[in-house]
Amino acid sequence: MGIFSKLAGALKKTKAALSGAISSLFSRNKLGDEFYEELEEILISSDISVTCAEEIVEDLRAEVKQEKLKEKEYVIECIKDILKDKLDEAEVPEITCPAVIMLVGVNGVGKTTTVGKLASYFLRMGKSVTVAAADTFRAAASDQLSIWAERAKVRIVKHEEGSDPSAVVFDALSSAKARGTDVVIIDTAGRLHVKANLMEELKKMSRVVEREYPQAEFYKLLVLDATTGNNAVNQANVFDDALELDGIVLTKLDGSAKGGFVISLCSELGIPVMFAGVGEKIEDLELFDSADFVDNIL
Repeated sequence: MGIFSKLAGALKKTKAALSGAISSLFSRNKLGDEFYEELEEILISSDISVTCAEEIVEDLRAEVKQEKLKEKEYVIECIKDILKDKLDEAEVPEITCPAVIMLVGVNGVGKTTTVGKLASYFLRMGKSVTVAAADTFRAAASDQLSIWAERAKVRIVKHEEGSDPSAVVFDALSSAKARGTDVVIIDTAGRLHVKANLMEELKKMSRVVEREYPQAEFYKLLVLDATTGNNAVNQANVFDDALELDGIVLTKLDGSAKGGFVISLCSELGIPVMFAGVGEKIEDLELFDSADFVDNIL
């Protein structure tokens, strides 16, 4: 069962907006300049960037002309193939153990919840997990993470509020190495992507991981709230410049009617979506599947 079979109902907002508009377009216009212009507008209104929308339409024009497509069903399948190709432009890294995964992002996107869900995911994969409460800034952040760690039945390493986040990371790595833990997941404080000093703190934590645990594979994942729409691309750009992101974790997809930004994200920035939240429960996080995503928005 694909991950989006769970989210198909929740993705109705995006599907209704995009699929409904394209179906209506077919009923009004035959394939031609006017059709393609309006299709581009529909894609942009779904938060696909202007550049990406133009590329999709040009690819469709070429394919329709080459294959002499006329029927609506064949043209829609062609659009789906193009969207999937855009999503697949960013290669998804395979997570190998021992692994250290650091979650970053702005405030309120669901990082701490995602730590718990990721821990549960890796436990289901038969891996041992330690979580590091490196958000020492937000009041009761470590308490919240402790609740998720307890639900997931994994170890947590934490310090007092106001402690140096890099010291928490250091202790978590030392513990994981001593115990032979497969996966360390680091929770970090939410930060505005325009605050240089906070971005430097993330870089410091990254250096600690690279210095103290060079034998581990290190993955830096940006947690993005899908309801942010195209602004998420700007966030990803800044975090990527600072950290060289390995992937994206999407949250709150069920609250968005403009899921098209995901396509721009993968195509323009070359950052793959690796995981997606598919509900509220701790087990509701799965590997992202581009084909399922496209099938459920169009």
